[in-house]
Amino acid sequence: MTEFTAVASGLRFPEGPVAMPEGSIILVEIEAGRITRVALDGTKTTVAEPGGGPNGLAIGPDGKLYCCNNGGFAWREANGFLTPHGQPDNYSGGRIERIDIATGAVEILYKDGDFGCALRGPNDIVFDSLGGFWFTDHGKSRDRDRARDITGIFYAKADGSHLEEVIFPSENPNGIGLSPDGTRLYAAETFTCRLMAFDIVAPGKVASASGTPLYRPAGYKFFDSLGVEACGNICVATIGECGISVISPAGELVEFVATDDVFTTNICWGGADMMDAYITCSGSGRLVQTRWKRPGLKLAY
Repeated sequence: MTEFTAVASGLRFPEGPVAMPEGSIILVEIEAGRITRVALDGTKTTVAEPGGGPNGLAIGPDGKLYCCNNGGFAWREANGFLTPHGQPDNYSGGRIERIDIATGAVEILYKDGDFGCALRGPNDIVFDSLGGFWFTDHGKSRDRDRARDITGIFYAKADGSHLEEVIFPSENPNGIGLSPDGTRLYAAETFTCRLMAFDIVAPGKVASASGTPLYRPAGYKFFDSLGVEACGNICVATIGECGISVISPAGELVEFVATDDVFTTNICWGGADMMDAYITCSGSGRLVQTRWKRPGLKLAY
């Protein structure tokens, strides 16, 4: 049984953890519309307050944070457990934001309608080695209309000059990542609970928008965000089974690392050897840490 250490608690649905060089973790609190830095002693400080629903985070080539903002969720809370629930009445629109870590200044880099693209609920983000980034749009569900958005996977440039929907349709994509050599794009679909793989043939281009289904677990489960190990394994946060599914590039389950939160949503790695794993236990509002069996992949920036 994997042992976890609680780094911080009282977070409002944490997601999108980013390990910083000095050892802190910057993450989002989706329900609070806030981006927070968590020191190793658990101290929390606010980095920025973009509002809406800040979701995925990544450091860009300019050292700033790039944030997928899903525009907000409606929420249910019972017995100290927080759950997102569809599109809220105050939904503020999907967008990509650029955030100055030092000042907290928030700039909208891309919004719904830019370059002819529909941004409903941007979710997760990963930069390639050339300074461009891929991101998923998970869309929104509207119970009263019995409707759910059909969305896709996008590629954009960090200077605001290019936004393109490369993969459409995609089945409610959530987590996204790149293979260590940058030639393969991975996307986790939530409701279908599939891990998809796409061959990258040029910056922002894939061989086929259909992709290849790589792995799907049995049972009633959902995939959330993901991280990639240095050896190429894909670590997908798995809702319903409570933990992280570690999947090989060949599509085999390497192991399942169990947690105690049904809304285990994301993982990142830090430390000198990249074997300190940080996991967001979102429903219970915690960031936990454990020593991983293998090092995580060092991200582009």
